Amino acid sequence: MFTYSSSGLTVELGKKEILHGLEFQVESGQWIGLLGPNGAGKTTLLRAMAGLLEYHGSLKLLDREIRDYRPRERAKRLALVRQTHALAFDFRVDELVLLGRSPYKSLLSVYDNSDLDRVSVALSLVDLKGFRERVMSSLSGGEQQRVFLAQALVQEADILLLDEPTTHLDVHHQYEFLYRVQEFVSEGKTVVGAFHDLELAARFSTHLLILQHGNLVASGPPELILNESLIADVFEMDAAVLSGETAADSSMGSSTETAPLRIMYQRPLKSNRK
Repeated sequence: MFTYSSSGLTVELGKKEILHGLEFQVESGQWIGLLGPNGAGKTTLLRAMAGLLEYHGSLKLLDREIRDYRPRERAKRLALVRQTHALAFDFRVDELVLLGRSPYKSLLSVYDNSDLDRVSVALSLVDLKGFRERVMSSLSGGEQQRVFLAQALVQEADILLLDEPTTHLDVHHQYEFLYRVQEFVSEGKTVVGAFHDLELAARFSTHLLILQHGNLVASGPPELILNESLIADVFEMDAAVLSGETAADSSMGSSTETAPLRIMYQRPLKSNRK
C-alpha cells in the first residue's frame, strides 16, 4: 500500500493554478525530498498533502482521498512542520509542545503524566531540555523552530511533512534534526520534506520529486536524477555533480568510504523566467 498516491493533482490559489496535474506515489518508509526553485509549488504541495487545501484530481492518503479525513483523524496520521509560524498567544515552551497531544484528547479530557513525559523526551531530542518554562517570544528563531519540531514529535504520527524546517537552524542542529528524522524512517515512518539545499536533499532523501513552475519534472533516487543538466534546467546554475565514489576519492585520498553526492556550483546561468 502506498502512503500517498496522486493522479491529476491540481491546486488553485486565488484563481491561479499553482500545481498542474501532478502524478506521483510515496511508498511507506520512504524519505521523499521536494526540490525546486522558489515559487515551484513545494509548500503548496505539502499543504495539500496535509489536507489543508482544496484540490482537483485525486490525492489519496492510504487509499482514501485526504479530503475525506476528519481533522482529528488526519492529525493522528500526519504531522506538518511549517517553515514559519504565527502565534496568537505567547505560549510557554512546554505548553506549545503539549498541544501536539491534542488529537488524542477529547474536549473535556486532561493531559496526564504520560503526555508530560512525551514532552520531556521530545524537548531532549531537539536539545531544549532546559527550556520548558521559557516563553516563545524569548527564544531565537532557530530555538522556536526546534520547539515546533518537538511538537511534531509528540504527535507520534507515522507521516512527517517538513516544509524546510531547518532553515533557521545552525549547522549542528540541522544535522542533529535530520539524523533524528532518518532514524524515524529506519523505523518505518514516512517523511516528505522540502529542501533548499540540494546536497542535504541528496544525502538524506531516498527519493526526490523535482518541481518547476508547478509541474513535476523529475522523480527518482537522488543519484539517478540529480545531475548537471537538471540543475541547469531547473535551478539555472552551472554545476558539476560528483558521485559518491568520486567525491570520496577527491576529498579523502585513498579512502574507500562512500561520500554523498557533492555539487560544485560554478556560476548562475541566464534566467529564462518570465
